[in-house]
Amino acid sequence: MNALSLVPMFLVGMAGSVHCIGMCGGIVGALSISGGAPAPTRPVIAIAVARPALQTSVQTNVLRVLAYNGGRIASYMLAGALAGSLAGAGMLHLASLQVAGYWLANLMLVALGLYLMDAWRGLARLEAAGNVVWRRVRPLLKPLMPMDTPLKALAVGGLWGWVPCGMVYSALLTAMMQGSALSGAATMAAFGLGTLPTLLGMGLLGTRLRTQMQRRPVRIASGLLVLGFGLLGLLRAANGVSLGWLDALCVTGHP
Repeated sequence: MNALSLVPMFLVGMAGSVHCIGMCGGIVGALSISGGAPAPTRPVIAIAVARPALQTSVQTNVLRVLAYNGGRIASYMLAGALAGSLAGAGMLHLASLQVAGYWLANLMLVALGLYLMDAWRGLARLEAAGNVVWRRVRPLLKPLMPMDTPLKALAVGGLWGWVPCGMVYSALLTAMMQGSALSGAATMAAFGLGTLPTLLGMGLLGTRLRTQMQRRPVRIASGLLVLGFGLLGLLRAANGVSLGWLDALCVTGHP
């Protein structure tokens, strides 16, 4: 795997981040207001006195937002490493299992694209099934509230990465096909970094960005991009190109 082969996964993460707004928007929005200071309304002298405290509050907020997203992406990388290690351990070395895995990964991308466009909500059922895991993780969040320090935000991000999410599941299937823990982690890192611009903006700008990103034209455009990757992958799989959609931009070599 080379760096360029991760570009499609980055783009999928970026397009799918409109779904992250719905899944993570509440907790990320809380970061943008937790511990924040109201804008000063006093005369110029009062503003000058309040400015150092306001700057400190802004810096702390930025650190908390960065820490939360760092923890979230780290959890994605850990999950990707675990998924990739399945293939590395020999569980997916059979050709028939590899082919089935590539088809399933691309079908998941098609489902994700339709999900983002609100054309089909099948992935919501998968997310509901994943709540079995989340019920075990959720109690760990209680001691971390409120997220008033970067360390707490880092821990919350690390736990929040395990929230049941159809988008993450589709990315994990691709990570599983990479054949090693390192490549699986790199795949999920690229995916996580793709979601980063939107969630950073959400953490710093709050509901203003959330409203814009949840507009129907944005969701449809994002869904079409992810759907396109999935359809390209299915087409290439049907033609016997085993690398599937990661190779759809012609940035990797053929087997």
